[in-house]
Amino acid sequence: MEQATAATLDPVQSSSAASGLRPGILSPMETLAQSVSTIAPTATPAMTVPLVFALAGNGTWLAYLIATATILLMAFCVSKFARYSSCSGSLYTYATRSLPPVFSQMAGWAMLMAYVATAASVAGGFMNYANVFAMELFHRPAPPVLMAAVCVGGATYIGYRDVQVSAQLMLWIEGASVTLISVVMLLLLWQNGLHLDLAQLHLSGVTASGVRLGVVLSIFSFVGFESAASLGAEAANPLKTIPQAIVRSAVFAGVFFTLCAYLETLGMHKLNQDLGTSPAPMRALAALAGVGRFGELIDIGALISMFAATMACLTAAARILLKMAKNGLAHPSLARTHSKNATPHLAVLAIGMAILLPVVYLAAKGFGGGDIYGWLGSLSVYGFITAYGLAAVALPVYLKRNGHLTKGALLLSIAAMLAMLLALVGTLYPVPTERPYNWLPYLYLIYLACGTGWFFFSRRQEAG
Repeated sequence: MEQATAATLDPVQSSSAASGLRPGILSPMETLAQSVSTIAPTATPAMTVPLVFALAGNGTWLAYLIATATILLMAFCVSKFARYSSCSGSLYTYATRSLPPVFSQMAGWAMLMAYVATAASVAGGFMNYANVFAMELFHRPAPPVLMAAVCVGGATYIGYRDVQVSAQLMLWIEGASVTLISVVMLLLLWQNGLHLDLAQLHLSGVTASGVRLGVVLSIFSFVGFESAASLGAEAANPLKTIPQAIVRSAVFAGVFFTLCAYLETLGMHKLNQDLGTSPAPMRALAALAGVGRFGELIDIGALISMFAATMACLTAAARILLKMAKNGLAHPSLARTHSKNATPHLAVLAIGMAILLPVVYLAAKGFGGGDIYGWLGSLSVYGFITAYGLAAVALPVYLKRNGHLTKGALLLSIAAMLAMLLALVGTLYPVPTERPYNWLPYLYLIYLACGTGWFFFSRRQEAG
């Protein structure tokens, strides 16, 4: 892998000490854990694949395959940045060093909202699974506001104390959960014969529009794959480990999700059940594979995975907010780091509150965890697509300034830009008719306009 020396880096980016964070504390596996946990691979087979199936039917595996190719384009783009730049601000810092300030600040606000909305979404998923177990064990629903507070509060506490503990915990949680799902899938194949599902391969009953909409929803399964880039000041040998973590997490997630989509559809065909309406598909598939108890364990893993994803999103968002505060886009106090823990403690607390408030509000209004998961997850996609698109635009500018631009990198950037543009079109056309999905694009635009307005106001204040 091509690497740059520290001399090729921007001074602000190359100095871990200047960030106030603990340099070199995270191993390659712990760095990889950040991206994997933000993706929350356990949540996709349990909650997202059924939603995609409701749109794409037998083309669910194809939707995930196309989404994988799209995300891999962005993974290679981001890894190009990460080879030459070590920072704590992820795509926001990359955009800051390449694009005019008005566009770089958009990338910052977009990434911040995307991580916060994703964390709030998976906190809703945590509430959903907590409620499932509460009904089974106590025959009464779990208090939703309390469950939200447990999930977000616990994640905030760990993020406040020690990012290394956070990364290690995330790695073990996701590893155990993914292993259980993989065992069920392998047993399913073994006990039901190694044969192809012709209905899926022939795309029976599949429409082009269904697959297109399925691809957009599939992208939500991958969001956050780049979050290892937010640990540039804390990862050991970041110019090597972070690019590897970004690409490996995207490849792993793509292979895992595509296989799960195919095998879940196959298994539900065997059961003559509709995957799109099944309340607990992994339990049904575990029973079909002859290991019914595994279904309960997978649901426990999904519950814990939701917590890990909340923690991972909070970790990444706090470091972006720290970087934005250093650049004058947020209150200067948010740029401080804890003298003992070496974490952006005030930014962690602010992000924790930003995650908790919408979840508590929606839960208090009587909305279920599944609704919160879908609504806020869909909102986060707008932020990620914006940031990914701006990063693709910024890549050739950045490489040219540093003397590393090649024709291959330029073509990669163009392909990634087109992919993000198509993904954005897919979220907006046809225009959603169901509330609140039809409000989300406007809510996102208002948020982005407020962030941009604050940017111009701050600049005017500085000039005055």
